[in-house]
Amino acid sequence: MAVKFLSFLHKTLTQNPKSKSLYVSYFLNHTLSQDQYDPPFSLTKKPKPKNTTEPKETPDPNNDPKLPVKSDLAFDFRYSYSESNPAIEPIGYREPKRFSPFGPGRLDRKWTGTAAPTQLETDMDKLMEERNRVLGDPLTEEEVAELVERYRHSDCSRQINLGKGGVTHNMLDDIHNHWKRAEAVRIKCLGVPTLDMDNVCFHLEDKSGGKVVYRNINILLLYRGRNYDPENRPVIPLMLWKPYAPIYPKLVKNVADGLTFEETKEMRNRGLNSLPLMKLTRNGVYVNVVDRVRDAFETEEVVRLDCKHVGMSDCKKIGVKLKDLVPCVPILFKDEQIILWRGKRNQELESSTA
Repeated sequence: MAVKFLSFLHKTLTQNPKSKSLYVSYFLNHTLSQDQYDPPFSLTKKPKPKNTTEPKETPDPNNDPKLPVKSDLAFDFRYSYSESNPAIEPIGYREPKRFSPFGPGRLDRKWTGTAAPTQLETDMDKLMEERNRVLGDPLTEEEVAELVERYRHSDCSRQINLGKGGVTHNMLDDIHNHWKRAEAVRIKCLGVPTLDMDNVCFHLEDKSGGKVVYRNINILLLYRGRNYDPENRPVIPLMLWKPYAPIYPKLVKNVADGLTFEETKEMRNRGLNSLPLMKLTRNGVYVNVVDRVRDAFETEEVVRLDCKHVGMSDCKKIGVKLKDLVPCVPILFKDEQIILWRGKRNQELESSTA
């Protein structure tokens, strides 16, 4: 077989080069085996290298020696401080109380469904003394003007957006993170919290320990203090998720207090057929809504607010705030419309004289 192959190869190499392609194809067709069990060559698999490294063990977060986190802050932890009222007790919960938004075993406080109350007895006089020490001497007008010029612009990198959640717990950590490299932080407020900017300013100062040195409509400038030390900032454990809102008593009654069923029905129809006092937009600025409603109640008994595209959830939050701020009585939420009744005049006179 080897002799025949060599003679055939000699003949192919000594032929006319013009017909070399024919001989090459003939050579390939007759030398390659046609048997499927005897291929001309076979691929050999490369041996896989053995993994000699041992798999890394993932650390168990529950066995972290730094847990549970202990905080010396003297107030109860809540998801939102400005948009919740501790005086109103919920009538139900949408999730079990054992599910703490701080995570299992990550906080030394017990979650009650709405808050994580502090377990330490704090001396308020000592706390205020420490806060005044951090703030230091009040800023002069020149220093305030310099801070305002530095942070008041819309393209400021030290800005925090405050939305419908209000002053939330995790926002406090964001404020202190900005205070590491900046003297002040710009806070832009939008949505429902802008109805009561005084409440927003109070909780920002009370929970963070800073000072609001500038306020223009919905823009705030929160100053950290002259003697602020980022290395000694308070420990603020973060919430890992937003807890479900509890169930509160019904806001609108079937029959308003001081009216009969027919009178309540008439007031609702009159409000729906009246012209809207204002048109509110989603995540807008509502700083003048309270004053506008108070002025309207001087001449009108029922007022309608057009909250189209705002959302029914925000409509109810707006109604709750207006009930306490104006004050008034919400009698209907329908098709993103808020109908407010000013209440009995004699009741208002009695309350004012008292």
